[in-house]
Amino acid sequence: MAVTTPPMTAAPELVRQRLQGKKVDAAGLIFRALLLLALLVTMAVLVVLLVEVLTGGWGVFTTRMGEFLTGKLGSSAARSGIAQGLRGTFFIGAFVVALAFPLGVGAAIYLEEYAPKSRFARFVDINIRNLAGVPSVVYGLLGFAIFVKALRFLTGPGSANGATVISAGLTLAILVLPIVIITAAEAIRAVPDSLREAGFGVGATRWEVVRSHVLPYASPGILTGTVLSLARALGEAAPLILVGATTGFLSEGAGYGLSTLQERFTAMPIVIYSWAGRPQPGFASNTAAAIVVLLAVVLLANAAAILLRNRYEKRR
Repeated sequence: MAVTTPPMTAAPELVRQRLQGKKVDAAGLIFRALLLLALLVTMAVLVVLLVEVLTGGWGVFTTRMGEFLTGKLGSSAARSGIAQGLRGTFFIGAFVVALAFPLGVGAAIYLEEYAPKSRFARFVDINIRNLAGVPSVVYGLLGFAIFVKALRFLTGPGSANGATVISAGLTLAILVLPIVIITAAEAIRAVPDSLREAGFGVGATRWEVVRSHVLPYASPGILTGTVLSLARALGEAAPLILVGATTGFLSEGAGYGLSTLQERFTAMPIVIYSWAGRPQPGFASNTAAAIVVLLAVVLLANAAAILLRNRYEKRR
């Protein structure tokens, strides 16, 4: 008499039911429902915020989108634009990408691949993790004391008196540096040791193993960390206020020349903060439209990092 066996696709489920004695996993179902509820609440809050800012700024985009994106700050809501804020945000993002990313990834590589596992290395790692939790206003005070005051002969010796986009970029690069180091170190730590051992087994040097095996495998996680750090840097307002970002009007234009790095500056978070507190009619719509533009800038940066991450994941 032939014995029928369950199909292979049903075997794991059959084993699970027999191990559980065909009991209903009530705790697991409740936990799954709570997770789903948390996801739905998060998505609902996000949708409400997006709808609120889109509806609030829709009139600005439909009536004067070009003027709004290219215009200067002003006292009239109908003529104010965000070009100067976009310029400051662009330069701040450039400083973060040029300074925080290579320094953070390099520090993570050294701590994980080269530094001996000693008490000093653990002490450094703990302090880096503590620095990631320091409030941003503390970094603003640090930037004011070092870049605006002590190093004003480098950051802005002219009329700006150190309160320039150079000071802001350096401050925010330091702010996100611990985050970059932590995320990059975790991504490098997740690389299987078998990859390193295979490289060493064929006679590769440590640098060749890191360059050809560790970094390509860890690059998706590293890029994820850079996306998070860049998004935080572009949205911070408190450090910018402390290092001298103006909340009023700027006489300069909205050019992107290097000479503007040592002039008075503003940025998108400062523009949003300033407009949100103005009682004049029209600035509420301008605030919502500026929020949408800042979200679009952050999403574009995120999209570029995601494309790079997906490319590296396919090459692994």
